[in-house]
Amino acid sequence: MNSPRTKIFFICSRNRRRSLTAETLFKGEPAWDVRSAGTEDAARIKVTAGQLGWADVIVVMEKRHKERLQQKFPEEFAAKPCVCFFIADDYEFMAPALIELLREKMREHFPPTE
Repeated sequence: MNSPRTKIFFICSRNRRRSLTAETLFKGEPAWDVRSAGTEDAARIKVTAGQLGWADVIVVMEKRHKERLQQKFPEEFAAKPCVCFFIADDYEFMAPALIELLREKMREHFPPTE
């Protein structure tokens, strides 16, 4: 019997580099359903209350993303576990160093299950 897939919602500022790379990288993983969005008005896809409702776990790239979500969506955000990866906005989309860092953080916070 298949266990349900964990819905992971990756958040950064503009959803153009870090969170989009994470979504692209982990989209094919059998254990996870993944989406991404940004907290800024200029984000490619902007976070909504409905998206937060969809997620089982919220992954933010920086502490300030968590703070913005807490301010803008207090009820939806409070009901969800949140993990901060502490990845600064220093990488381009799909940069090899960003990919390795994201893989490392995912192994640390979402270890594979047997």
